Order: sequence, then C-alpha cells, then structure tokens
Amino acid sequence: MARIVMKFGGTSVADLDRIRNVASRVKREVDAGNEVAVVVSAMSGVTNQLVAWCNGLSPLHDAREYDTVVATGEQVTIGLLAIALQAIGVEARSWQGWQVPIRTDNAHGKARIEAIEGAELIRRMQAGQVPVVAGFQGLGPDNRVTTLGRGGSDTSAVALAAALKADRCDIYTDVDGVYTTDPRIVAKARKLDKISYEEMLEMASLGAKVLQTRSVELAMKERVRVQVLSSFEDKPGTLIVDEDEIVEKAIVAGIAYSRDEAKVTIRRVPDRPGIAAAIFGPLAEKSIHVDMIVQDVSADGTTGLTFTVGKADLKRALASIEAAQKTIGYAELQSADNVAKISVIGVGMRSHAGVASRMFKALAEKGINIQVITTSEIKVSVLVDEAYTELAVRALHSAYELDAA
Repeated sequence: MARIVMKFGGTSVADLDRIRNVASRVKREVDAGNEVAVVVSAMSGVTNQLVAWCNGLSPLHDAREYDTVVATGEQVTIGLLAIALQAIGVEARSWQGWQVPIRTDNAHGKARIEAIEGAELIRRMQAGQVPVVAGFQGLGPDNRVTTLGRGGSDTSAVALAAALKADRCDIYTDVDGVYTTDPRIVAKARKLDKISYEEMLEMASLGAKVLQTRSVELAMKERVRVQVLSSFEDKPGTLIVDEDEIVEKAIVAGIAYSRDEAKVTIRRVPDRPGIAAAIFGPLAEKSIHVDMIVQDVSADGTTGLTFTVGKADLKRALASIEAAQKTIGYAELQSADNVAKISVIGVGMRSHAGVASRMFKALAEKGINIQVITTSEIKVSVLVDEAYTELAVRALHSAYELDAA
C-alpha cells in the first residue's frame, strides 16, 4: 500500500466527462489499496475568465479581493470531483485551502506556502476517505484566502505530498511525461523515464512548460518523488527523483528554450565600484528579474554591460535605467526583444569536458550567431536571434545524440 497525491490540471477537469475520467483514475488507485489525496485546478479557461473580470472592473484592483474571486474556480472543481467519486462508490470529501489549512504568507496573488497541517487529512485517508483539495489557494496570516500565482496547483500538490509524507506525487497533465525537448519542434524528441530534480528545475526555469518552477524547487527541497503522466492515456510517465536514483546519467538530459527574453545593452559606462549596484539595485526593487549578465571592458577605460530580462519587464527596466542615467553615467542604451535563450542541460556535464564547445560548433555550422553566453555546473545557455530558435533546438538535439531511434 502506498500513499499517493494525485494532481489534475485544468485540461484534465475541463468538463464533466473529463471529471468522470479523473474519478475513475482515482478509483483505480483506491481499489489497488492505496491511500489517495487529490489536488485539482480550476476547469480549463475558468481562471482566465475570473482574472479578466477583475481587470475589467479595475486594472488596479485590491489583491485581496482578486484572490477571493479567482480562488472560486478550484472550489467548483473540488465539489464536482467529490460528487463524481461518490457516484462511483468512492468515499470523498472536498477541502478548500483554508479548511486544511494550507497556511501561506500575505503576498496576495503570489503567496508562498509556509505550512500545511495535514493530520486531519491523514486520519481521513487512513479511514478510507479521499480528500479532494483545492490547488492554487491557501490561508494568509490575516485569515483571508490567498492564491499562489500561475501554476500554483503544482506547488500545492507537492507541498501536500510533503506534509502527508506521501510516497509519490503524481501530476497528471495533457502531456505524457518530460521529453528531451519540445516534441512540437523536434519530432524525434524522447520521453525520459527519469530526470533529476536539478535537471528538471533547470528545464522548468529555462522555458519547459511541463512543471511550474516553484513546485520543482519544493520537490527537491523536501525530496518528494514526482511523476508526470497523461490524464488521457495509460502510459508510463517520467519520474523526477534524486540524482542518486539515476544509474546511467546522460551527459545531456535535454534542450530547453525560451522566447520570453529581451536583451538590454548599456555602453560606455565608467568602470568604477558601485556601477553594477546602481544599475541592478533599482531593477531588484521593482522585482524585475535579471538573468544573463555579460560585462566587457573597453580600451578607453569604460565598460559595457549586457543582460536579459523578461519581455514583459523590458519597458520598466529601460525606464529604471534611464531614470538613473546621471548616477550611472552611460553613453548609450540599447535593447532588443527579438531574441531567444537556448539551453543545454545535464548533470553529466559535471564529469565531462567539451559540452560547451560541441554546442558552439553545432550552432556555428548552422550559421547561428551567439550574442550572450552563461554557464552553470549543469547547463550552458546562449542568447540567439529569435528567428533561429527552432533551428538551434533541432541542431543541438541532434548534436548531443538525443534523437529517438
């Protein structure tokens, strides 16, 4: 007997037939003798509609009332799924975030989970009941409903699995696992049987949409074994586990890409202490995430800085730098939003040389110019012209021999 948390996303509960399908999958685990808790998202498209209503009334709405509105999507699906389970003979009860409770901080709209009091849920599961828990929501310190931000249901599921000391957290979605790259770009992309937390975290943060980054961070911290699998097909999924569980570690596990990048270049900046702080400090204060950073020094004693931000943050980033022009003393400010970040990821890089050089050679052979390079222990990322995104992904997928036979 195992204790399992099963999480179903919006497409998996998009209508009543799909909710019945979810109920049958849950019943299968219960009939196998497992203790099961379920976490669900709102029905596909519902959260977008609720957000649109809030924005339609006031673009600068109160975040506490926004959370009150958007949390209702999950309230509907937990009730419907509990009814569907009861209809096929499975004892089930719905739980909103505040009822568990899932305690969060006070950052409405993007709250972080601080604690889950799982004793009552464990007692119910041991008695044969299936708790159906609303993902994406919790209870703030002021006893108001909070939401966790986009993709928050994945985080809810992993956090619940940790609190319940579950053997596994199964995340059901519209894909059947984690692939070496986007199968829509590379037809020969392979599904991975296993991938390490570190590799999955890099892939999630670098553009792969299979799992939300915070959920992978939490799984790695709490050592929760996560399985990604399809809601619609009975196929084995991909296990996300500790690196020690993977016997044969591939040099490269996958290729990720992100088109959500913009490049900022500041030219002829005085090369003196405090300049970097003058540039990046105000960006941090505005919660603008800076990713790739490259600095060069000119013969005239000035320096140049190039860095990337999310496309959505580009205008605010440029405004911040322009406002600090006198402090920074730069001569020229340039930007471009027609760029893409391509990343090669693999824990095997730690013990193998030549991974980066193979990447650069493969791109050069396709005539793709590299604008920025950054590296870490298990990844190499480059910035290229957005028009070459798919060509670069295909070239690298072949160069590292990731294509399926």
